Parts: sequence; structure tokens; C-alpha cells
Amino acid sequence: MVTYAEHLRRILIQVLESFAMLSDVNGNPMNLDDLRKETLKIRGLLQAILSNIDESAIPSSDFGSLRSKFKRYLDDYDFEGEMFVIAQIYSEDVLRINNMRIKILEALCDRKMMESVKYMVDEL
Repeated sequence: MVTYAEHLRRILIQVLESFAMLSDVNGNPMNLDDLRKETLKIRGLLQAILSNIDESAIPSSDFGSLRSKFKRYLDDYDFEGEMFVIAQIYSEDVLRINNMRIKILEALCDRKMMESVKYMVDEL
């Protein structure tokens, strides 16, 4: 039987994998579809954590802080509209897509959220 902590760890690893895909483009520009897919995946995983993981079932005292960072990210950052506009007007503009990727990475790193995710994975 999978515990809440194990379940949370698996989800956080998926978040880190998507973050790594956004971060590491190896000199190749990321296309808009891939950027959108990874961004929506991260958003969905964070929403799943907030909806389905009981804070009292997680042994780490840092989970409450991480939950608040996730909530703040979901409340403050939504790139779906911007990506829609870019897709309609600038879908072939590599620089605009790269700038969008950088904005998304900055948002994910806001308040050291991704560092906290890495720490939580190591804790669990």
C-alpha cells in the first residue's frame, strides 16, 4: 500500500522532471506545444497535491510551507492566455517562445519553490 508520503514524493518527482525539461533545452529552442504541455503538467500536478494530499499525513513539517508556495504559484501565475496569444500570432518566433520559457522558469523558482520541492523529495 502506498502511503501519502510516497504518493507525494512520486508527484514531486514528476514536477522536477517537467521542470528539468523546461530548464534543459541543450541549445535547442523548445517549441510552443512542448512548453505548453510541460507547463500545464506542472500546474495539474500542483493542483493534485493541493486537492488530494492531506497535510497531516505528511511527516515533514516543511510540507505546509511548500503547500503555500504551490497555492501562491497557482493563484499568481497562469501562462495559458499568453501562450494562446503567442500561438496565434508568433508561433514561429523562437525568441518569444524562449522568453516565455524563461518567464515560466522564473515563476517556478519564485520564493525558491523548486528548491523546496527538491528538498521535500530528499526528505521523503
